[in-house]
Amino acid sequence: MPINLDEALGAELPAAEFSWTSSDIQLYHLGLGAGADPMDKRELRYLTDETPQVLPTFGNVAQSFHMTEPPTVKFPGIDIELSKVLHASEAVSVPGPIPPAGTGIAVTRFTDIWDKGKAAVIWSETTVTAPDGTPLWTQKRSIFARGEGGFGGERGPSGSSEPPQRTPDFEIAIPTSPQQALLYRMCGDRNPLHSDPDFAAAAGFPRPILHGLCTYGMTCKAMVDTLLDGDTARVGSYGARFAGVVFPGETLKASVWKDGDGFVATVTAPERDDAVALAGVELIPA
Repeated sequence: MPINLDEALGAELPAAEFSWTSSDIQLYHLGLGAGADPMDKRELRYLTDETPQVLPTFGNVAQSFHMTEPPTVKFPGIDIELSKVLHASEAVSVPGPIPPAGTGIAVTRFTDIWDKGKAAVIWSETTVTAPDGTPLWTQKRSIFARGEGGFGGERGPSGSSEPPQRTPDFEIAIPTSPQQALLYRMCGDRNPLHSDPDFAAAAGFPRPILHGLCTYGMTCKAMVDTLLDGDTARVGSYGARFAGVVFPGETLKASVWKDGDGFVATVTAPERDDAVALAGVELIPA
């Protein structure tokens, strides 16, 4: 069904209420590799009962954390088969630390829809508040929908940016475990592409791939641990573009540059000729 730009652009979804607990936070952090050294007190800050510190990237998954079925892409003016959709980018900004347990009310609206000819890029923004109206976080996301272009919309910007042409200020190793995807799928993403070898083979991969949002979250944690003394409260915003696949068990490399008051980075897989996994990574301290 072609995208109806007049109906979709600016459309706002009904408010959705959801809740999370400190156990959800701990499971999310475990899915990102927290606690790899169980004697490291900085690691244990992510896994403390009742009061764990919270990575802001939890805001990107909180609303869908308890989902056990694949999502649908059916909204006002938009009805797309999930198989045509690729996750393009994700970002989150926080006015303060995310509570380790709570209830949020999410309102999502579609802010931009670009016609790329043979595909469409759909941008959404979700604002999350506490029941009393206190702002908790804002999430921005874009998806790339193959075969959904040609509806007469504007082409929009390219969305690509090159990293600084100088030696990185930091290089951070990000190890992933062979079972990383099997653990992370407990965080609300049961897509069999990340767990079923036969399904992955049918999709053209030699084995299941890691969730993009897992790589995204692991990179945020690695940058917080290295650049911000492991203090999640020092993050103001974080975002990245998904540029390639990661296979569980690989050790990734984040090349990080200081950029004004913040940091930009690119994440690659050295074992595969530095294939790019995340591009345009940006962390702005609070």
